[in-house]
Amino acid sequence: MSLFKIKSVDSIVAESECAGQKLSRVLGSFDVTMIGIGAIIGAGIFAMVGAAAVKGNAGPSLIVSLIITAIACGFCALCYAELAAMVPIAGSAYTYAYATMGELIAWIIGWDLILEYAIGNVAVAISWSGYFNDLLRSLIGVDIPVWLRLDYHTFLLNGYDVSAVPHVFGVPIVVNLLAVSVTALITWVLVLGIKESTRFNSWMVGIKLLVLAVFIVAGFYYF
Repeated sequence: MSLFKIKSVDSIVAESECAGQKLSRVLGSFDVTMIGIGAIIGAGIFAMVGAAAVKGNAGPSLIVSLIITAIACGFCALCYAELAAMVPIAGSAYTYAYATMGELIAWIIGWDLILEYAIGNVAVAISWSGYFNDLLRSLIGVDIPVWLRLDYHTFLLNGYDVSAVPHVFGVPIVVNLLAVSVTALITWVLVLGIKESTRFNSWMVGIKLLVLAVFIVAGFYYF
């Protein structure tokens, strides 16, 4: 039964105030708002919407899907808001589960979050790799070799010849270098500190909103 032991909110708050464990409050309301906008308007709007509308044959009905998803996300946001008000401590769903459902459930949810963010970031990095290569090709005519912008599995699925790529000690060098590079860059920014990474996030969110605004304005021409 100790696996389902619940830690009270008072205990969690007290532990968070201990020396060496208390997090500094360095984010303002603007910073938190920009983080929220960045999370809500994810990279999927650039990578998945077009594919779903065209390749997935959804067409204009995709808008209905987005509305349904927004309603579901709204309920989820209300749940998080209530939990955050009741358990005002860092830790997100892990802390909320620890205070309500026990240690085992919190442990599972904590690892679920890690896997969720890791897998989601992989998909975004791969999508970014393709877009960045297209940008280089259109701007300066540079096309990065396919064995440096695809993973090994995708490389084989697309019918490329492994024997034509460079080998090191007999091992073919096939790696999505662009995806790895952008992941390393973002990791470095995060390691710099919360202030620096938040400032970087705010700039990126601003660019993202500007791109979407241009897309919407230009889209009215074809409406």
